[in-house]
Amino acid sequence: MKTLAPIFEAIERSAHRIREAITNEDLCYGESCNATGDMQLKLDIQSDLIIAEEFSKITAIKAIASEEKKEAETLHPEGRYMIAYDPLDGSSLIDVDLSVGTIYGIYDGEFQAKNMLAAVYVVHGPRLEMVTAYKGGVRHYIFRHGRFQEQETLHLKEKGKLNGPGGTQQYWPPHHKKLIDGLFAEGYRLRYSGGMVPDLHQILIKGGGLFSYPGTADKPEGKLRKLFEVFPFAFVYETAGGEAIDDKGRRLLDLGCDDPHETTPCFLGSKYEIAKVKEAYGV
Repeated sequence: MKTLAPIFEAIERSAHRIREAITNEDLCYGESCNATGDMQLKLDIQSDLIIAEEFSKITAIKAIASEEKKEAETLHPEGRYMIAYDPLDGSSLIDVDLSVGTIYGIYDGEFQAKNMLAAVYVVHGPRLEMVTAYKGGVRHYIFRHGRFQEQETLHLKEKGKLNGPGGTQQYWPPHHKKLIDGLFAEGYRLRYSGGMVPDLHQILIKGGGLFSYPGTADKPEGKLRKLFEVFPFAFVYETAGGEAIDDKGRRLLDLGCDDPHETTPCFLGSKYEIAKVKEAYGV
């Protein structure tokens, strides 16, 4: 933990600066698209710059990769750690005042899931919150009285109550629709905001459920990016006692990654729900 402490401190500083930008800055779009073709809000760009600036101060960080950049950027060639991040997940929700977040994956060496040491995400909502997954524990922090104060250690139950299905329903494969409908028939409650951070955060805080983003007719390889979104949350959920797989039943953290913006179908949740996914997908 001590070796990563400067990185966690930089994430905290970034969280405060991004929070300030969300509160006070313009919400309009910039003049460019990110590497996957999404139009960039000025807040996306500003958040990316804030994080890069804070990380540039830490000589232990060798390189960073951002959802908003086409390629990884070397900061300190002699550094050890590589960090991939989504600076402002769900930024399109800001204009309707819903929670958004920032996602980080911290790697020892190359950007491969097998090298991940820790994952962190920050929730910008009614409260500023942070969740860290590192060495066997998922810890929850809330910003109060001028500092992040540790709350409980988070664990997923064997079975949850929330169902967060992503993707456009008209493009779902029939077996996926049957899976989702079956969970609702069991009494699961819908959780879908359009933001990965708030949806997965609620499932984690409430003790369990399923978040899914399948391969669809319009996006057969899924929409969510391995490095910036999928791997960090897979690390969080596994550390909390859950599971995280793709549509072939493979553990997400066993997948390779050949391009920073590579995507994958993903299913994250409690053990009961992941067993239901495997049954529905025949894997």
